[in-house]
Amino acid sequence: MTRLHDPSWRGFASDNYAGTHPEILEALAEANGGHQVAYGEDAYTARLQEVMRVHFGDQAEAFPVFNGTGANVTALTAMLPRWGAVVATSTAHIHTDENGAPERISGLKLLTVPTDDGKLTPDLIDVEAWGWGDEHRAQPLAVSITQSTELGTVYTVDEVRAIADHVHAKGMTLHMDGARIANAAASLGVPLRDFTTDAGVDVLSFGGTKNGLLYGEAVVALTPSAVDGLVFLRKLNMQLASKMRFVSAQLIALLEGDLWLRSASHANAMAARLRSRLEEASLDGLRFGYPTDANAVFGIIENDVADRIRERVRFYDWDRAAGSVRWMAAFDTTEADVDRFVEVIREELAR
Repeated sequence: MTRLHDPSWRGFASDNYAGTHPEILEALAEANGGHQVAYGEDAYTARLQEVMRVHFGDQAEAFPVFNGTGANVTALTAMLPRWGAVVATSTAHIHTDENGAPERISGLKLLTVPTDDGKLTPDLIDVEAWGWGDEHRAQPLAVSITQSTELGTVYTVDEVRAIADHVHAKGMTLHMDGARIANAAASLGVPLRDFTTDAGVDVLSFGGTKNGLLYGEAVVALTPSAVDGLVFLRKLNMQLASKMRFVSAQLIALLEGDLWLRSASHANAMAARLRSRLEEASLDGLRFGYPTDANAVFGIIENDVADRIRERVRFYDWDRAAGSVRWMAAFDTTEADVDRFVEVIREELAR
């Protein structure tokens, strides 16, 4: 096959734009060859259980899936009866960017709450956590939080624990959408289990694609009693890989050593560099929307300026009416990439 793209091209639209980390490609090559039993009865998926338990505790059970939407939908379906509802932020990925999959595939109800920083609190959860026993209202039986959030902010360990305690006291369960969980851990400087298992999270959607995998995520049951039928729901939701060894091998390569942390730390550092370089430049016409806790920078800029910049470097609008844009760094973003982007922003603002 002839290469069809320029491998030197970089964008700041999404960490999904990045390719696959070389160490992940090596792991795929190692897992190839010969036969392994299909549908998860392979040596790599068995090893993945051991690796996941190092990070999340002996009770954890991992179910590899293809993608983040599949992980979230499968996890929430296993956590709720058909009449159940999930409390989440109005910016949550499950609400804004999954094309109604939780509602359409699972038939569950999302009860969303606006937030200033993308994070739920016990008080905000209570805005929608009510009406138990009312047959006219979908029953709020789970809460879903995102770590790091869609606004690039990060829940502290204490914030997650406070939510978990509050949720559990109401007889609800807690799900974490961890599409960028490694970036959150790198930002907090703590092990993964500190703000998941030990903080009271019941079910985790563990993200790998945004941190260098070719494809693949996992539903991780941290409290096995909080889910029901995951082994069946994964197949029902079209998330059961026949050649599962290739999903599991990637997750092993990510988690067995420190690749997950190295890659996420680098992405965070590049986002911090972008923000600091822009702040130091004190550019007229540019403000910032949210703290840069992980690998996302949110700028506020005139739409016509954003459009001119985008002709040279790809990125997405976040809220065009407010002039909000999102710039994402990835595991392979370089300092030179950041510095070139800063110069493009400077030049277009000066026009």
